[in-house]
Amino acid sequence: MTDSPALPDVNREWHLDSRPVGWPKPEDFSLVETALPTPGDGQVLVRNLYVSVDPYMRGRMSAAKSYVAPYELGKPMQGGAVGEVVASNAEGIAVGDHVLHFFGWREYAAVDAKNAVKVDPEAAPLSTYLGVLGMTGLTAYAGLLRTASFKEGDSVFVSGAAGAVGSQVGQIAKVKGASRVIGSAGSDEKVKLLVDEYGFDAAFNYKNGPVSEQLRAAAPDGIDVYFDNVGGDHLEAAIGSLNRDGRIAICGAISVYNNTEPAPGPKNLARLIQTRGRIEGFLVGDHYDLQPQFVQEVGPWVRSGELKYRETVVEGIENNLEAFLGVLRGDNTGKMIVKL
Repeated sequence: MTDSPALPDVNREWHLDSRPVGWPKPEDFSLVETALPTPGDGQVLVRNLYVSVDPYMRGRMSAAKSYVAPYELGKPMQGGAVGEVVASNAEGIAVGDHVLHFFGWREYAAVDAKNAVKVDPEAAPLSTYLGVLGMTGLTAYAGLLRTASFKEGDSVFVSGAAGAVGSQVGQIAKVKGASRVIGSAGSDEKVKLLVDEYGFDAAFNYKNGPVSEQLRAAAPDGIDVYFDNVGGDHLEAAIGSLNRDGRIAICGAISVYNNTEPAPGPKNLARLIQTRGRIEGFLVGDHYDLQPQFVQEVGPWVRSGELKYRETVVEGIENNLEAFLGVLRGDNTGKMIVKL
């Protein structure tokens, strides 16, 4: 085994102690000191440099059956992370390499080499492999181009448009020739960002009035594609503005994640009959076959500055939980990242 000197004896990691009811509370979690893990055969020890917090993690805190296993009580939570290899017991990955893996919410992780993907810090900043060139970027790409069957000339509406996924959906649509891109966000500052920096044709603050009215004003000729990150009144408004043969891709529904009672569905689903509209949910994990194409196409846009991105960076493992809660509150602009 090869390793680097001066490793600590203690590792800090976040555990889920109880399953939240409604909004997660700090007492549902604990930051625990454990012994530094030792990599086994075929494993590497990674010092995490950046970890991701994402809305889907709220679902994993529940015991309800879902598309991914719930977090175990009393065990470290998981999530995307990128870090430096500080010890290696595996061929093909050396000390000093940087890897992307799924054992975040902790300072150090012993990772099977087969589950670690080498990334190049010279090609792009390490944090981008958790966002614009990572899972959130691929989510935007696959959801827009495959699930929503985007085509040149489409009018596109994106909710949660200042977030990590939504901001890329709108920009990719513009690069690919959308006739009009409209976004919703939760503050006037984010609305300005969407139009001035990301190149959206129109945007509105959903807190300033009924979403349906604001969407009709922003898209008087209707929409062909809706990329849904929010659910609730946004989904109902999009159905109301959907054009003939319109498509809706359901990525998330952050507006209802902390509800303790089932949220009512859209009241206007019958309009899909008139419009021959289609609603389809998707998971990025079903579309990893697009990863090489995604990186090949989007990577140059990122490097040239044609596709812009923002990150909200919170420092310190001790602030990992607060960063996650901030995502649920909408505190972030772009991808929320924790820098360790």
